[in-house]
Amino acid sequence: MTAVQAGSVQTERRGRYGEIAVLAVLALVTFAVRAAWFGDPNADIDEQLYSLIGLEMTHGALPYVDLWDRKPIGLFALFALAHLIGGPGPVAYQVLAALFTVGGAWMTYRLARKLVDPITAMGSGVLYVFLLSIYGSHSAQAEAFFLPMMLAMALLVIDPLHPRAVQRSLVAMLIGGIALQVKYTVLPQCIFFGLWALWGQFRMGKQGSALVGQAVSFAALGILPTFLIGLAYGVAGHWDAFAFANFVSFFERLPAESGRIASGHLAFLLPVFGLLALGFYAAFRLSPPRDQRNYRFFVLWLVATVCTIYLPATVYLYYYASLAPVVALTSLPILDRKGAIGPIPLMLALIAFGYLQFLPGKYEKADEHREKMTSLAAAIKPRLSENNCLYIFDGPTALYRMSASCLPTRFIYPDHLNNAFERNSLGVSQMGEVARILSNRPPVIVTADTAFTPQNEEAKALVWTTVKHDYVEIAMEELHKRKIRVWARRDTAPH
Repeated sequence: MTAVQAGSVQTERRGRYGEIAVLAVLALVTFAVRAAWFGDPNADIDEQLYSLIGLEMTHGALPYVDLWDRKPIGLFALFALAHLIGGPGPVAYQVLAALFTVGGAWMTYRLARKLVDPITAMGSGVLYVFLLSIYGSHSAQAEAFFLPMMLAMALLVIDPLHPRAVQRSLVAMLIGGIALQVKYTVLPQCIFFGLWALWGQFRMGKQGSALVGQAVSFAALGILPTFLIGLAYGVAGHWDAFAFANFVSFFERLPAESGRIASGHLAFLLPVFGLLALGFYAAFRLSPPRDQRNYRFFVLWLVATVCTIYLPATVYLYYYASLAPVVALTSLPILDRKGAIGPIPLMLALIAFGYLQFLPGKYEKADEHREKMTSLAAAIKPRLSENNCLYIFDGPTALYRMSASCLPTRFIYPDHLNNAFERNSLGVSQMGEVARILSNRPPVIVTADTAFTPQNEEAKALVWTTVKHDYVEIAMEELHKRKIRVWARRDTAPH
């Protein structure tokens, strides 16, 4: 081996060790930030439903038929996989979400390396972890799972002149199709990635029917997972249930009166707005990106991500977690430690967004959640029997699992039967379903004093009339600034 060859091998080896070190740092940061919530059954709201449906899938339940929600089946399948491997508790899906987050941080690093040095790129990956947690995906929201898929697509299509660009783009479109089965709102991002890949083929000389054929193949691969799942439901005789939940109910859900942009959201987004503004200013005035095409890709991806966030008629705060990768990447011109200002902006950004994790408080809050949820479940469980189910009109869905209750309805998520926005989107009458459940005289009912969403006042009045007349309060705990009350039927006693 010549001296030149030996030097090349050593350089390659150092580079490999460096990459491993970066991955280790990103994993360490991810688990340090997210481990606070491990084992907390009430770390967030929606994931409790995904977990329950996923857990029931491991026992043979079929989403949309046995248990209803409008999310794609791929999301429930991820939770089912987590529970198959890690058991029924919340730590199973929280660790899976953490592993996905490590993957997302790593791919953010790889994309950032196209514009900046390894240290700055690693900082960008850390920023991804921080932003995901700050903006509501700290435990196991859908964003924790589909964002790494978007990042994988970006890595595959960002270089339209790659010698294997066509094959890479086809793989990317299939990944996009899988991501659609986690959350349909990724569609604008998938369209952007497809258009970018087609633009690359156009620049390589592909035109006319060849370009149209490429576009058709992209679309076909993107649709394929959804088509196959719909076909399976159709063959099983459940096409109507699948189609209504996945496609029809989305448009029948009423929009929030405040519109897509609530006033409180703007203050929540100030840190992101500030970082983006500085990034754009640096890109145009201080430190122009060394690769303008790649930076344009990140900016256009940001636009597509905004479309993803505002696609639904009602926008919740945690939707903004989708901004994590694109904010970390489009702000690189100001974060670049070799840029005009040096390493100070990167250091300040990591300190500021690291501080916003409020980690000591999160560990305390998670411990409090675990204690209070255990207390509520202990009060509920002795009053249930095999065919006498708990009914949660408003409260933590995880109490069904924790109390080992049977399920009183296929609309098991409390929000579906108490939220006024869902009045016309379930395929059944909210009031009729609540009345049916109450007619079975559930031994225990759970309510909350403060609602997360505008309520169906008729259904709420029926429940409160019932609990005041036929039930007695046996437990109360405060969770997420709401008083969760457990009511036992007066003629029941603990078993």
